[in-house]
Amino acid sequence: MNWPNAARDHDTACISCHTSLPYALARPALRGPLGEAGPTMHEETLVSGVERRVTLWNEVEPYYPDQTVGLPKTSESRGTEAVLNALILVGRDGQSAEPSERTRKALANLWALQFTRREGTGAWAWLHFGLAPWESDGAEYFGAALAAIAVGSASGDYAEREAPQDRLDLLRAYLLDDWRSRPVFDRVMLAWASAELSGLLTLEETGAVAAELGTLQNTDGGWSLSSLRAWPREDGSAQDLSSDGYATGLVAFVLQRAAASRSDPGLNRALQWLIEHQDPAGGGWSTASLNKDRDPKSDRGRFMSDAATAFAVLALAEADRVR
Repeated sequence: MNWPNAARDHDTACISCHTSLPYALARPALRGPLGEAGPTMHEETLVSGVERRVTLWNEVEPYYPDQTVGLPKTSESRGTEAVLNALILVGRDGQSAEPSERTRKALANLWALQFTRREGTGAWAWLHFGLAPWESDGAEYFGAALAAIAVGSASGDYAEREAPQDRLDLLRAYLLDDWRSRPVFDRVMLAWASAELSGLLTLEETGAVAAELGTLQNTDGGWSLSSLRAWPREDGSAQDLSSDGYATGLVAFVLQRAAASRSDPGLNRALQWLIEHQDPAGGGWSTASLNKDRDPKSDRGRFMSDAATAFAVLALAEADRVR
């Protein structure tokens, strides 16, 4: 939040898929284990910034305006932000009886920007800077899955009672279109979405995704992100095929939410991998950049590890929750 590159107008910050969003998703999971009575100061600051941007939606500048970055960055910024804002505020509502006023506004912004005709129908414009896995070719599917997770997990049975059903049908159709041929990373996101929103994968289909993931699990119990999709590095260097915190945390979390029982041997090996590979000094989990051979201690070099740490937390917290 203090990083100058993330600063935006109206005293707000860009919500990033690599750091801010994973933090917003995972930090509440630590509240119980740490005996905290409520959100931390950093959570409050992040959420208040999101609420401010939702309230001032027609006044705030897009994350990346066309005038300074080039076409079509305004539409990509709006579509991406609409999904991330909704997901964060839905998570903030937690188990409340119904969505808050600002959450309903965020969800309304989301539906207003959904494509309803031609290519991409059912999805949203998504930021593309050539940066895998969140801002590169095919990342709009990742964004649509996040939208489904937001809508499906909104309180008060929002998906059944308040969401525009014709738009939900478009979203489901987009996510299910030829889903078996999509990269494994996309199918992991679809399995997660299916755990939150009805009308997507069946339990049998989710089980098939889980079985395929079992064939990709490394002998040490973890997964490598680069094995879930072909992401060529721009500098020509070879991808890191060793197990990493992002892939292992994400897969272990999604398996628990969507398919695997706590007694599943592959899941238990993954959870053990996470326990054994936390950095004892920094507290996090590491993952190498998919885009180039980066210094892991640089700002950009830490982005993947920010996300890895969040998903490791989610996976381990979910294991504790259902134990």
